[in-house]
Amino acid sequence: MSNDQPGRAPAHAHDVARTTTRHPDTVAVSAGRPTAVGEPLNHPIVLASNIRGEEGVYARTHGVATWAGLEEAVGALEGGQATAFATGMAAASAALFALAPRVLVLPTFSYLGVRALVNDLVEQARLQVRFVDITDSAAVIEAADGADVVWVETPTNPTLDVADVRAIAEGAHRAGARVVVDSTFATPICARPLDDGADIVMHSGTKFIGGHSDLMIGLTVTADDVLHDRLRHARLVNGATPGALEAFLALRGLRTLPLRMERAQASAHTLVERLRAHPAVEDVRYPGWGAMVSFVVVGGADEADAVCRRVQLLVPATSLGGVESTIERRQKYAGDAHVPPGLLRMSVGIEHVEDVWADLSAALG
Repeated sequence: MSNDQPGRAPAHAHDVARTTTRHPDTVAVSAGRPTAVGEPLNHPIVLASNIRGEEGVYARTHGVATWAGLEEAVGALEGGQATAFATGMAAASAALFALAPRVLVLPTFSYLGVRALVNDLVEQARLQVRFVDITDSAAVIEAADGADVVWVETPTNPTLDVADVRAIAEGAHRAGARVVVDSTFATPICARPLDDGADIVMHSGTKFIGGHSDLMIGLTVTADDVLHDRLRHARLVNGATPGALEAFLALRGLRTLPLRMERAQASAHTLVERLRAHPAVEDVRYPGWGAMVSFVVVGGADEADAVCRRVQLLVPATSLGGVESTIERRQKYAGDAHVPPGLLRMSVGIEHVEDVWADLSAALG
């Protein structure tokens, strides 16, 4: 699903013309770097809250070069203007703050953190929500009638359902609704929702973009100048700014994202084929691309928990998208109580696939 043409880069990028014709693999390496003679190849970690000047320049208001490098690179990959936030949830909150919906369409199967945020807004009588099966485009478009925002997650967490973003965006826009796409699992390497009509794309950069399980950061991207200003304003007034070290590490991780995804996807394909043939597995969910795999273990919750206890190379952990493979039973969380009890969500890393399979097959018994 990767695109050969990186598409439109952010309007503020200084090397727009050069990045618009380059392959995403090259953009991930080259975008967001200093270019003046005498400057370093990479933006340094700018640890500053106050900045010398006469125009009231302040880090929370105007940002620092470390953020700008990350934003430029992610924006170039997605084809829009990026804004960095403290976490993925901060980015999700900013999208809702910027769009201020009164009626929201939300996938039934989606990230529990976003659903918790939406539930709080519902309880405060600030929002009405309509839950939908995101794979049923007709139902989503019907629900968009009278709604302000359609929130799309694709693939969904943890069931890995895939939405038809183009069809949903066209229908939602006809109904007068904006479209936000959480593309965390897809990454900018596997999908570019702005090209399909999304108004805002968001990422938990904590996951695949950072890629090393050592930071928390969030990102939004939009090709709409007004929405970009609103998202920047949301970050400003809510104080959801990223740390300089986190932005530096996220950009460093982004440089190898295409390589990591290539390896992880190849391994995922192999693991999916073997899991589908394994007698201890009753269902495998994989969209055919990406590095996330969910599968349902025969024996339900008890056996799935036992698998997580028996693995030795795979890491039982709740986050994902790192170089290491992680695994977790999701139904144990109240927010995911509606998924199958024996469903295990696995984030495939970059270890040798035969070592991953040896560990996983042994744990499956």
